[in-house]
Amino acid sequence: MGYPAKTIIYVAGSETFGGQRVLIPLRAMFTNTVDHTSLCSERELSELFGPETSLIPKSYRAPPAKSQKVLTDEWKRAGPRPRPLPPPPDRPIYQHEKEGWYAWITETPIEPDPSPLDLRMRAHRLLWDALDYIVSLEADAFFPGFNNDASGWPDFSSLVMGHRLYETAASRTYRPDRKVVAELFNITRENMYHPKHNWTILVQEHLNRSLAEEGLIRQSLLSKPAVFLSHPLPECSCRIASSKVVNHVRGQNGRYLYGDEDQCPKWMQRANMAGSVLKEGTKSEDDEPDYESNDFVDESDKSEGKTNQSQIWDQDEEMDPND
Repeated sequence: MGYPAKTIIYVAGSETFGGQRVLIPLRAMFTNTVDHTSLCSERELSELFGPETSLIPKSYRAPPAKSQKVLTDEWKRAGPRPRPLPPPPDRPIYQHEKEGWYAWITETPIEPDPSPLDLRMRAHRLLWDALDYIVSLEADAFFPGFNNDASGWPDFSSLVMGHRLYETAASRTYRPDRKVVAELFNITRENMYHPKHNWTILVQEHLNRSLAEEGLIRQSLLSKPAVFLSHPLPECSCRIASSKVVNHVRGQNGRYLYGDEDQCPKWMQRANMAGSVLKEGTKSEDDEPDYESNDFVDESDKSEGKTNQSQIWDQDEEMDPND
């Protein structure tokens, strides 16, 4: 895309899938690739976290190793011969294997209470996420790694793209189509390190289109029906005064792609209907009709009563008591 090698790239979000080894080619191309751990010094991090008391780290202690004599005695006390060979020794358990949810998932069915150190690390992650959000929001260009996972909940990239669109719509915010990007990567399977020139041109054209109206409209159609915060376009205000109306862009079906809408979106209409139903269900007792009084008679009951009464009078006229 024409960015020089001295460009500062900030890797935001959680830990990269695959670890730091995946970022080795990126760091070789752009040496100024940083994240919240390498960008901030220890003093800046301590000022961000505030004063904290020292806690004893929760270290994992491996079980003591058995001596050769103990192993020999166990082998002699084993079952009847012939016996299979003893199993090979277990591999060493590392510290990172006893951190997080996978540390207890194979040992106990109930999640243990978090230790004070775990609670502190969760608080630190919240501060790191806030720092990543601020840096991504004020960056000159933003490229989402993974967004719109169809879970229905707003993710980090979608919130940043929506906020950047609302605050600084002219900033560079790439909105690539993952299906197109996957197809482009599959093309370079044979020439991964030396792609063809036309492949580079295809990638540049797709990313440039994602910056223009095509990427904006596509992201609007995907994100707006799911969650309002991830794509706050002006039509969320439903109606705009006629003096402020700008040029509208319509799609093939005649629907406004962006601009003001004559009607509220469907999700807002459903929310209004749900709110009205709740209000009707919480009426006061004074508004409820008194079913014990004789003043309240339903129209259907009146009509049914008339028909029943007319049938009784007809029967009385036909019946003669002298017969």
